[in-house]
Amino acid sequence: MLGSKRKSERVNFERGFDAYMMAIDGTWRRSCSIDDISETGARLTVQGAIDGLNLKEFFLVLSSTGLAYRRCELIRVNGDHLGVTFLRRTGKADHARAATAN
Repeated sequence: MLGSKRKSERVNFERGFDAYMMAIDGTWRRSCSIDDISETGARLTVQGAIDGLNLKEFFLVLSSTGLAYRRCELIRVNGDHLGVTFLRRTGKADHARAATAN
């Protein structure tokens, strides 16, 4: 993809992949569909109103049991379409590697 800003390959879902968004503290939940996804982020279509929701960070829940999820940060809104980036968990091992790399 010449001129693309994307860092990783995207997978497109023609009909969307059903999922839901949930607040970090569990205070709200919205159904959504994943339009495309990559290792680093996704494009979502939200069902229902998002006005007044704290969308800075939330969970994208990928399974009905809630065991498969990604922590997300909102990067753009275009009507009912959201662009999100996935936040990575950093553990002590990651911090140690970063410290020794400098």
